Amino acid sequence: METYIAANINKIRQRIAAAAARVNRVPDSIKLLAVTKTVSPSAIAQALDAGVTMLGENYVQEAKEKIAVMEKRVQWHMIGHLQTNKAKYAVNLFDYIHSVDRPELAEEINKRARLAGRKINILIEVNVSGEKTKNGIPAIRSVDLIKNISPLENVSIKGLMTMAPYSDNPEKSRPYFSELKNLQKKIIQEGITGILMEELSMGMTDDFEIAIEEGATIVRIGRAIFGERK
Repeated sequence: METYIAANINKIRQRIAAAAARVNRVPDSIKLLAVTKTVSPSAIAQALDAGVTMLGENYVQEAKEKIAVMEKRVQWHMIGHLQTNKAKYAVNLFDYIHSVDRPELAEEINKRARLAGRKINILIEVNVSGEKTKNGIPAIRSVDLIKNISPLENVSIKGLMTMAPYSDNPEKSRPYFSELKNLQKKIIQEGITGILMEELSMGMTDDFEIAIEEGATIVRIGRAIFGERK
């Protein structure tokens, strides 16, 4: 019997496919990242049974507790703000860190990853909207940040991440997603050694279809899978 969570995931995959078709993209080029903040391990297990392979957490401690009890091997993504002093834990927990927005954090991740014998995939978090309440580096400074940290041997810069301002109208997110896509193109044109810019992590429950139309390769979905947070 299909669970409520599995049914939600199937609906989201259908919406992903429809959004991709509207702009002549292949649906498989868009990855579904299930956001599991405050979600119980039993609910996460249902998502895994429904085919989810990528999980996103906002806090190191909460992720540590869940990873310890989850039996299935999946990709774990750190999508929340990461304090520099938590990097030593993050490199042992996560496969991707989406929220790198300053050189000292990248350098600490690199240092800790080297000590752990790992290479960590990172995304550069860009504050496209300029909102003071949001983390992320201003778009105008992002190219310099990438150039400065590109020589680090134990981090692999895979792309960019952003959050659009909250709005009841998903269409209002479009300019911010479009700007991130344009920034990706600009960085690619810079030809920075070792930087491929494969991923655009953008779009959440309320606006992920718009994000897909503008080029998202990772959409971060929580509420539409698991329901409202308790």
